[in-house]
Amino acid sequence: MYERYIKNIIDRLLASLALIILLPIFIITGLAIKIEDPKGQVFFIQDRQGIFGKPFRCIKFRSMATNAPKEAASWELDNADSYITHVGAFIRKTSIDELPQLINIIKGDMAIVGPRPVILKEEKLISLRKEYGALGVRPGITGLSQISGRDTLGIRKKAQMDGLYAKNVSFINDLKIILKTIPQVLSSEGISEGRIEDEDFY
Repeated sequence: MYERYIKNIIDRLLASLALIILLPIFIITGLAIKIEDPKGQVFFIQDRQGIFGKPFRCIKFRSMATNAPKEAASWELDNADSYITHVGAFIRKTSIDELPQLINIIKGDMAIVGPRPVILKEEKLISLRKEYGALGVRPGITGLSQISGRDTLGIRKKAQMDGLYAKNVSFINDLKIILKTIPQVLSSEGISEGRIEDEDFY
């Protein structure tokens, strides 16, 4: 009942409220991005994997230079820092770059809590998520993987965490994940930019 109906209603209501409250941050962030790079777009829109593997247009604040590879995950890049703008470094560290995904939640593409949406070329992670039963829930702004290691988790471990969440969706579990996300964001714990030199990661 919660997973099928109530969760989506609560997510959309909270996302709508958050969008109104956070509007000043949206305006300030957009202005900062344009001031640093007037020719670039404020938002970065990219196809990501959604519920049941269906692609959707994921919205983020642009944090990289306009010449950055468009269809690459940051962990794939040997020199990721060279593409990240000054404003981008700050909004990535504070997770402000993820806030436009509130619009995706209102549209029904995403949830507040769920597996993080990945780019379509990350076929190994998508395959592992299917194996662990994680494709049947909407992707989220935060999730069990985010509070369990974030960028430092190997893809199999990440898929396992996503599958564990998908099998135990409940209001209490969502609330726990949200509450644990707050200190993670404030401390920037688990954030890693660029290629990770660990064979178990891949």
